[in-house]
Amino acid sequence: MADGTESARTESARAPVGGAPPGGAPPGGAQAPTPEDAYLERRTLRRGSAGPLLLTGLGVAYVVSGDFSGWNFGLSEGGFGGLAIAALLMGLMYACMVFALAELAAILPTAGGGYGFARRALGPWGGFLTGTAILIEYVLAPAAISIFIGDYVESLGLFGLESGWPVYLACFILFIGIHLWGVGEALRFSLVVTAIAVAALLVFAVGALTDFDAGSLNDIPVDHSAAGATSWLPFGLLGIWSAFPFGMWFFLGVEGVPLAAEETRDPARTLPKAMAWSMGILLLLALLTFLAATGARGSGAIQEAGNPLVEALQPDGKATVLSRIVNYAGLAGLVASFFSLIFAGSRQLFALSRAGYLPRFLSLTSRRKAPFLGLLVPGAIGFALAAWTGDGARMLNTAVFGATISYALMSLSHIILRRREPGLDRPYRTPGGTVTSSIAFVLACSALVATFLVDKDAAFIALGVYAVALAYFAFYSRHRLVAAAPEEEFAALAEAEAELSRD
Repeated sequence: MADGTESARTESARAPVGGAPPGGAPPGGAQAPTPEDAYLERRTLRRGSAGPLLLTGLGVAYVVSGDFSGWNFGLSEGGFGGLAIAALLMGLMYACMVFALAELAAILPTAGGGYGFARRALGPWGGFLTGTAILIEYVLAPAAISIFIGDYVESLGLFGLESGWPVYLACFILFIGIHLWGVGEALRFSLVVTAIAVAALLVFAVGALTDFDAGSLNDIPVDHSAAGATSWLPFGLLGIWSAFPFGMWFFLGVEGVPLAAEETRDPARTLPKAMAWSMGILLLLALLTFLAATGARGSGAIQEAGNPLVEALQPDGKATVLSRIVNYAGLAGLVASFFSLIFAGSRQLFALSRAGYLPRFLSLTSRRKAPFLGLLVPGAIGFALAAWTGDGARMLNTAVFGATISYALMSLSHIILRRREPGLDRPYRTPGGTVTSSIAFVLACSALVATFLVDKDAAFIALGVYAVALAYFAFYSRHRLVAAAPEEEFAALAEAEAELSRD
């Protein structure tokens, strides 16, 4: 990446934001502000707003709605045994990836997250491919969750509202408004709502486990035409693979914690701890939720339920005090994930825009240091998609497809940086090194292929979005990158060091 073409591109990328003053430093030795300084000053986030507790809450908030619904559809693909194995393998993938990302986040604690990591390891194309995949996930997932929030509001009879565009619009306006208020306020709100959802999951588990019956786990009829079909694997061995995307729902989004790096106190130490704590909590919640729900009512009864936890607590179809509590808490879980995913999408868009991969005006920040256009534009797109399609499942499947691409590229970035730059300062080192990230890479590629088994249309929709984005990058933005952006400077430093080592 350090050949003449790349060097010329880096120099031309610096031109739009200017260079050092031709006259050098002004009298007295003080350095005059440069156009780069002015450019970045209008694109800064509020530093030091998040500590370990808020970041751990953020990591759990990304995911917690997946415990309340969605994962159970994997029972229709793989049965109890197939989904159990799929969830175990996806949990392994996320754990390995989180450890790898913790190392990368400590090296490069910027808002670019996965884009920044891949930019250094895989060059501009790799950085853009990774960042775009992350954006697909974080723009479509909130749109899908707004539809699920509408369904919950209608089912609970709140204020007599029905699920539809007014509810979706209210969600986007209210929660984007809190984000515009400030990141500290936003993360504290997210922590409170997440705590309510987690507490409800624990209460559910205690209540449901009192009716646990191991014999009801394998009550889905066996498809004897499927290879390897048993009562535990009613859809055979292929059912395990088909259940991968649903096993991901217990963990989908936790990788977004590094996107808060520029707003974190002491990120090199705080981010790895927060990511590890988040993953530990999510693994525990996944285990309790999965076993309690299937064991209380049976896999067959909840495999197609829109609200599986409530269904598990109502064997005769009649609501109880506990089922009502869990039902309202499910709404809190959806709000927590919706709210935090908006945060993640805005930070990834902010970083890509600041570096010139996307239109630069999208990275402008307000007086309260919030990327207001990075919040408003994806919010408008998400609302439009929700109101137009009303198909939350399709949008979530499309988001999962984008997520798996980013997982593979981020894991690959860790492997490449470990081998190409072994001497790079690493405040935190991934346990197991490249073996850990290699496991994540292989499982991510397997999950990517599995999305075609579940929803081919969603996969092709994501590919279509990818094709449009790549055309924009190939013909326009790659010639206008901003070399002063932190992620670009980090990559340029590596390229300069590589050139020196060859001389």
